[in-house]
Amino acid sequence: MSQTPGTGSSERATRETKISAKVTLAGSGSANVKTGLGFLDHMITALACHSSMDIDIECAGDLHVDDHHTVEDCALTLGAALDAALGARTGLARFGSAYAPLDEALARVVVDLVTRPHASVSLGLRREWLGEVSCENIPHFFTSLASAARFTLHVDVLKGENDHHRAEAAFKALALALREAVTPRGGMLSTKGAM
Repeated sequence: MSQTPGTGSSERATRETKISAKVTLAGSGSANVKTGLGFLDHMITALACHSSMDIDIECAGDLHVDDHHTVEDCALTLGAALDAALGARTGLARFGSAYAPLDEALARVVVDLVTRPHASVSLGLRREWLGEVSCENIPHFFTSLASAARFTLHVDVLKGENDHHRAEAAFKALALALREAVTPRGGMLSTKGAM
């Protein structure tokens, strides 16, 4: 599939989910998100808004089973679209870091767009569910996204009493860190000469 520079799309179809996703790096923060899970829609919409990326994602998943396949596969499909949008990753700032508060919660995210996927995620969630999304699947979303998008990701929620606030602060911090990392900057920022 031919991609416009700075724009990427991906599709995934299995017995568990059917998903299409599109990402535009230099967007306006618009979101068209329909995953079938309200809380996940809310988090991806926040990711689009605060990163200034345009994100479109639509999923038909086996929610009669549970939320796992939908959350994981949405992250993988969105990550693949982001990977396509990043292209060769030349001319970008590469690194991004951000803190984001949400009332009493505070999250820190650091990203490196190098093509070595790794994720370290510590959200400290205590509830079992946020809406129809199990709390164990929220860190799994971050790790799956980093794997498919091929970047290094560190997410730490430093404090917060409300799990909704903790999770949303993490998504907002990711958005801000990505916005910084995709900022245009000349040259190849690697001593190896390749990402």
